[in-house]
Amino acid sequence: MNIIRIFKSLADETRLRLLHMLLHHELSVNELVSILDMGQSRVSRHLKILADSGLLSSRRDGSYIYYSGVRTRELEHLMELIVQAGRSSRDYEQDLNRALDVMEERKHRVRSFFNSLADDWDRLKQEILGEFSLARVVREAGGDHKAAADLGCGTGGMLLDLSRFAELVIGVDSSPRMLEKARARLQGAGVDADLRLGELEHLPMRDEEADLVVMDMVLRHVAEPLEGLREVSRVLRPAGLFIMADFDRHDQEKVRQKYGGVWAGFTAEQLEQWMRQAGLELLKLEHQQVRQGLGINICQAVKH
Repeated sequence: MNIIRIFKSLADETRLRLLHMLLHHELSVNELVSILDMGQSRVSRHLKILADSGLLSSRRDGSYIYYSGVRTRELEHLMELIVQAGRSSRDYEQDLNRALDVMEERKHRVRSFFNSLADDWDRLKQEILGEFSLARVVREAGGDHKAAADLGCGTGGMLLDLSRFAELVIGVDSSPRMLEKARARLQGAGVDADLRLGELEHLPMRDEEADLVVMDMVLRHVAEPLEGLREVSRVLRPAGLFIMADFDRHDQEKVRQKYGGVWAGFTAEQLEQWMRQAGLELLKLEHQQVRQGLGINICQAVKH
């Protein structure tokens, strides 16, 4: 850690504002330009200085690069000082309010997408996933559960499977139209499920309410994936099981347009890192090829 380089990089008000925001949210260059109302070249220059000093990490998603503040043990006290200082600054508060507007716009796009495709969603999933079934993975994992939750439950297909070995079944989705389809499907099958409208970054669930949580091809639709995984950890009981599947990283923009997604999938390394940060221990990660040249990562993890 080059402490002189770090303090030189922070000797600028704009860079302090950027770092403060990026300690709260992962944002793209374009989003930062909009929030700060500055030119792209200026914002990019400041980001490079912060990144070169080791204060920012970045990841590419399609044609965009997203930045976030680095929270290592070495930098923990410095980053907390910046967060605390921001709480007494009106400019910093306004930055965070604008960043929250960006997060809400991401969520709005997801809700609109799923509301518009509720009638066709099962067919679209089959079109790209073929014979793959996360429900089969859940069944093979075994065990009886007091409460099982499907986050991003869509039209309720997974809930039917969960109802076979869980006393209480909870379905959460941000799309009212999807929940309508799920309710009709479950009632037709005689299944009593607790369906809840809510965002995956702010789950309408109590702490440690479930001992099994499932997320089927949903994480890429979450505006802030790490926050979504932290919520998974919050609602899981100690030693509770989390099973998820989602696209491996890809560069097929047409796939994103047709099947939705804030993100173009995630690498195995990214998922493992986020789970560790969220308090989840990754037990197993498998990769499987599906249709259209795409792959998916299938994860099983437990809460510490």
